[in-house]
Amino acid sequence: MVSLLAGQFQSPGPILWQFGPLALRWYGLLIASAFLLGCVLAQNLAQRRRIDPDLISELAIWLLLTAIPAARLYYVLFEWPRYAAHPWQALAIWQGGIAIHGALIGGTLAAWVFVRRHKLSFWNLLDILAPAVILGQAIGRWGNFFNSEAFGAPTDLPWKLYIPSQYRPWGYSQFEYFHPTFLYESLWNLGVFGILMAVFFYGLRHPQRVKVGAVTGLYLLLYSCGRVWIEGLRMDSLMLGPLRMAQLVSLTLMLLGAAILVWLYRTGRPLPDLYPAPTYE
Repeated sequence: MVSLLAGQFQSPGPILWQFGPLALRWYGLLIASAFLLGCVLAQNLAQRRRIDPDLISELAIWLLLTAIPAARLYYVLFEWPRYAAHPWQALAIWQGGIAIHGALIGGTLAAWVFVRRHKLSFWNLLDILAPAVILGQAIGRWGNFFNSEAFGAPTDLPWKLYIPSQYRPWGYSQFEYFHPTFLYESLWNLGVFGILMAVFFYGLRHPQRVKVGAVTGLYLLLYSCGRVWIEGLRMDSLMLGPLRMAQLVSLTLMLLGAAILVWLYRTGRPLPDLYPAPTYE
């Protein structure tokens, strides 16, 4: 069970159940749960945007084969010195170590090919996926908690996170408590999820006010705003020289999200698309 005493968090460990060499890890269970719940939500939203929910089931297979491997590849590339001596460990995704930005890149490419094949509106599909994605992110962040990873700098705040000595960064062995950045991001993502869902359903009643692509633009802008400041607290950021890669990508996505919203509401024109979105008035 999760230990929470006077606001102090402590992971019970990465393994939920083990029998001999077989182990069920919290990380894998949470990622799988997030993926399945996201699929169910996306199917429901697809039906409301005049897309066959069965197509979302098919897309889910595409995403499973692209987004998760891309998330792992992205992480491994930036952490290659850790895997150079034992490259096979790069396949041990159940031990943690995936990057959401890699998943977004892989998933977006898969979605692009998918809409071309099925003659769907690209932005309409992304609007459907965005709430499901951010909900999955909120759930998946708890995998970092159970693995005692992706935490922030030392802190004495009441909601501090206890990190066992074997997981503490080099030079920080004397510190026991760190910022629970997994919690910050999970709560932020839940807030963004609530906003996206509210905008999505408002758009069903007022489609002229919530244009196709607006939910996607909001997702990119709001999620990335939170990621920029939360990433600044973390001690295990993927680095590109002196730069935190997640902050660099998040700033880029913030600009993209803002550009999408400006395009829609300042020019009054729809976003360039492969196929027009179905009307749902």
